[in-house]
Amino acid sequence: MELQKGFNFNLFLNTNENFYMKLHFLSLLVILTLFNCKKDGNNAEDNYAYFGGEIMNPNSDFVVILKSDVVVDTIKLDKRNRFLYKINNLKAGLYTFYHGGEVQMVLLEPKDSLLFRLNTLEFDESLVFTGIGDKKNNYLMNEFLENEIQEKKIFKFCQLKPHVYESRVDSLKAFKLNKLNTFKSKYNPSALFEKIAKANIDYNYFSSKEVYPFVHHGNNKAEIVKALPKDFYSYRKSINYNDDFFKEHNHYNSFLRYSANNLALQDHLHHSSDSEFKRNSLCYNLDRLKIVDSLIINKTIKNELLYHFTANYLSKSNNTENNDAIVNSYLSKSSDETGKNEIKRFAASLNNLKEGGNFPDIKIVNYKNEELEINSLIKTPTVICFWSNQYYNHFKESHYKLNELKEKYPEVKFIVINIDDFGQDRPKASLKDNRFKFKDEYQFKNPKESIEALAIQPMTKTIVIDKHQKIVYNNTNIFSVNFEEQLLGAINRK
Repeated sequence: MELQKGFNFNLFLNTNENFYMKLHFLSLLVILTLFNCKKDGNNAEDNYAYFGGEIMNPNSDFVVILKSDVVVDTIKLDKRNRFLYKINNLKAGLYTFYHGGEVQMVLLEPKDSLLFRLNTLEFDESLVFTGIGDKKNNYLMNEFLENEIQEKKIFKFCQLKPHVYESRVDSLKAFKLNKLNTFKSKYNPSALFEKIAKANIDYNYFSSKEVYPFVHHGNNKAEIVKALPKDFYSYRKSINYNDDFFKEHNHYNSFLRYSANNLALQDHLHHSSDSEFKRNSLCYNLDRLKIVDSLIINKTIKNELLYHFTANYLSKSNNTENNDAIVNSYLSKSSDETGKNEIKRFAASLNNLKEGGNFPDIKIVNYKNEELEINSLIKTPTVICFWSNQYYNHFKESHYKLNELKEKYPEVKFIVINIDDFGQDRPKASLKDNRFKFKDEYQFKNPKESIEALAIQPMTKTIVIDKHQKIVYNNTNIFSVNFEEQLLGAINRK
């Protein structure tokens, strides 16, 4: 996608303020460039980088910079929502910056002076870099966004026969390599940039191969796998499944997840007697945890994958016995004590939300700042949904859908809860800007405790309760094809 897609700076600043903002950034760039020139030739002092920017519609008043999951520093935004930070003793490589639940990676090398602008309402799409180091980071950012668009194409291509599909993804890879070579010829970037950019292309390509059997139509996965060319996965021989350098890299981690899915599928098909593959079956998910345990040696990578697959399974399961089996398998394989405690609490919360059980007492606050017990609102069949400014598209689409449902089912109470923990101003502004009414809109009184108690994962989670305050569905989705059927069942309960 293009730079600044969806970003209109004049929506947020008047003309004069916009002029001074640009002047401010230009001044910073001039100062930083002169400072860099002055330091040229003094190698002992060259090992630093400047990183800063401006955040429109901030979700908090700070930015966190991390390297290899270790916090470098937490930087407060000034009154204009800007910051500038110097990283001394720089370790060249990928850094993560975190703001309000959103994360993005940047490549920093010695003497970079990198500035960015972003609008949190379209976090990735609005992010644009300027300054020394901007070319390589804008290239990587554009690649990231283009890959998101291409994922939709890949899913369509997956319906093609294997050899035709392979030809299409090979062409996509060749196009990207050609684009990278053009960039290299024009800007002569570092070997580190080239390593990362090439890995982006490779791991994205490998992922497209791994996902094919799952997306290709039909549930007879054994036949689909059998129809693949013999060399379809030949690249696996050269893969480092324990790459410490790329362990926090999006494309690498996506590939590892897809690969674990696929390798577990092949193992599962050898001993499963099911006529159709069921992705949420206990057997397959236990197989997947075994694959991760046997394939991955690096503790960080292994623990992250084990946690991801376990939490993902639990978030979609209503079977307590199966949940216990998955949790026990995870606990026996992970060495991450923090992750273990989180999974145990997550499973316990899910068990407390059993269908047919009572909905827990949760305190909520309306936008008049009045505190209420959520159960005091449940006198008719009730749907409880959640949203966050961090998932802005979901916020808008879910509210449009809820407005439709409210018209069709006036006898149902719809309770919509913002789960964010940064006050009421931002959620109120989001509702107002999109012309959504405040009626039936709430926030948690204690967000952290309530999110854990209701096991809110994923964000699309929806809970349906009958007029007796009994849970009918503890984990459904208003966008599901059978949601209205489920809702009618709750309405007709005596």
